[in-house]
Amino acid sequence: MSEKNYRTRVHVDPQDIDRSAWNALLSEQAEPSPFMRHEYLCALHANGCATAATGWAPRFITITQGDELVAACPAYLKAHSYGEYVFDWAWAQAYNRNGLAYYPKLVVAVPFTPVSGCRLMARNEQALRQLMVALDEVAQDEGCSSTHILFMPEDTTAMLDESQWLRRQTVQFHWANREEQQYDGFDDFLASLHRDKRKKIKQERRRVAQAGIQLHAVQGADITASDWHQLWLCYANTYAAHQSTPYLNEAFFLDVGKTMAEHWLVFKALCGHELVATSLIGLQPEQGRAYGRYWGCTRAVPMLHFEACFYTPVQWCIANGYRRFEGGAQGEHKLARGLLPERAHSVHRLAHPAFQAAVARHLLLEAEGVAGYVNELNDHNPYRP
Repeated sequence: MSEKNYRTRVHVDPQDIDRSAWNALLSEQAEPSPFMRHEYLCALHANGCATAATGWAPRFITITQGDELVAACPAYLKAHSYGEYVFDWAWAQAYNRNGLAYYPKLVVAVPFTPVSGCRLMARNEQALRQLMVALDEVAQDEGCSSTHILFMPEDTTAMLDESQWLRRQTVQFHWANREEQQYDGFDDFLASLHRDKRKKIKQERRRVAQAGIQLHAVQGADITASDWHQLWLCYANTYAAHQSTPYLNEAFFLDVGKTMAEHWLVFKALCGHELVATSLIGLQPEQGRAYGRYWGCTRAVPMLHFEACFYTPVQWCIANGYRRFEGGAQGEHKLARGLLPERAHSVHRLAHPAFQAAVARHLLLEAEGVAGYVNELNDHNPYRP
């Protein structure tokens, strides 16, 4: 078929998109994740987390050819820069100082989710080009100052026109199983670390055990509504302790627990019968990837955060043959615990030529800083040669 056979639609409600078609297209991409599933994105919208009222107005784009969905992406008109984890507040301030409006902007992202993976889903390169044309049209029609595609795979950024798109990198920390011979267990993993790191991890795990805390894994359909309620309470309590408001509500957690149970793993930290903390891990079984997402506690227990969010999840990954565990955004403390720095990629395009040029210069300097930071982190690699 020729490009004239493409049909572009913009959806203000993701539930208007066929779930099976969206998820089938996602499964064909090189880096799918549970957070790009139709169920997850719909739960964010249906439960009031990512809506126009919260500054995330959906403008999902679909490209069909005949009856076939050939390209799609989750796009939002943003009225602020919260919940993105790629920070552009300084850009917005610069616009404001010059009497220009930075918002609305168009963002292709999964709200509140700094997890890399496919953002522009396409069946082939021609469909991808058509999707990029549609993004341009939406940005122009909505009067957007800029377009941003966040936490996308590096190989996808290479396909974009460098004369138009500005590349930006941030640093995350991920654990990876050995390629040739996977770890035989957590002790085998510890043996691969420098002695001081190994000693520190053992001490921290021992402190949690001495506090009478045991962690229990609950996976998939075995996670009950009560478990989700407890997780929400812990999650909300931790936000309250930091005098902040959570992005997600209990209805959202209950929703994704029902509609995509196979993608979740919960660790419950119990002291006797008392629930002390929970952590939520996202799973992509086909790729052997696990994603640390949310944690919360009802009372402070020294080192429990490290146990619930790093050590026990990594131990579970090794036992279940998972190849990667992504520890989320930021956190140099993760390096000493066996999670190594990796770059996360995003691309940006500003409609105003002068600001596009100014941000391009800024990002060149920022990239030098990121490269130096990564080199410094690698100098402190926790693994034995």
